[in-house]
Amino acid sequence: MTGFLYDNLNVYLFVGLFLLCCGIFGLVYRRTLIAMLISIELIMNGAGLNFVAFNRFVSPEGPEGMVFTLFIMGIAAAETAIALAVIILIFKRFKHIEGSEIEEMKE
Repeated sequence: MTGFLYDNLNVYLFVGLFLLCCGIFGLVYRRTLIAMLISIELIMNGAGLNFVAFNRFVSPEGPEGMVFTLFIMGIAAAETAIALAVIILIFKRFKHIEGSEIEEMKE
């Protein structure tokens, strides 16, 4: 029975879709900047999982899915570092990290 789960593309695609949907839900309904950052990471992880799953089941001899996933991981790491630096600066200036309450930055 466990071999069926590991050899089925639909399971991996469902998990990737679940991560993607959780990330979109968190991005829409969470207002703190940290929660929004975590939601963006969930979206990127869901996309990376789908790339790896398609690579394994569609063309297992090619490295394209792995390369795309490594590229996504690199972008996610850079995005996280920059976003955390910006969040720290926002917290030092406004003393909170609620994304919906920061109106002064729009001016």
